[in-house]
Amino acid sequence: MKKWLIPVIVIVVIIFGVYRWAVGFNNNAVKLNENVSEAWGNVQTSYQRRNDLIGNLVNTVKGAADFEKGTLTAVIEARSKATQTTIDPTNITPEQLKQFNEAQGGLSSALSRLLVTVERYPELKANENFLKLQDELTSTENTIQTARTRYNEAIKPFNNHVKTFPNSILAGWFNFEGKPYFDAEAGAEKPVDVEFDFN
Repeated sequence: MKKWLIPVIVIVVIIFGVYRWAVGFNNNAVKLNENVSEAWGNVQTSYQRRNDLIGNLVNTVKGAADFEKGTLTAVIEARSKATQTTIDPTNITPEQLKQFNEAQGGLSSALSRLLVTVERYPELKANENFLKLQDELTSTENTIQTARTRYNEAIKPFNNHVKTFPNSILAGWFNFEGKPYFDAEAGAEKPVDVEFDFN
């Protein structure tokens, strides 16, 4: 064997090894990114279900005489703002996720005020449609929590894949960046004040 052939073979083997590593990294990152996109789609589907239910709930409540219009208006406006906030799951940033979370949190807050106000209307509390919608909303809130948890679970392997060395070198070349996790809504760490007004 000629001496000049040995370095050529070594260089070819190294180039082939780097090529296989890059292909393996990219293919795995694409698969993990698709898992994240699917999980994000499930989050959005859950929020869409809640938005649809809220529309039905508001229409049911509107039928109740003497109901506070300001409370309904707040829910309608919060729902509109929440549905306008959209995110591209392939380019999700912490700022976008925070904005989405704030819009959904505003809707949750307005909805909570609506349900507290309803307590003063016995005829509405006894309305079969309202009770059914309230049960469906509770179920949907649980689905949203599950979808958010699964989204975070899908993000972890993706972030581990693109942020660990030496993969982090290739991540920049292939434009793969770590994705943000869903955090708790602002103020969730504070205890809830429970007040009973018996007057």
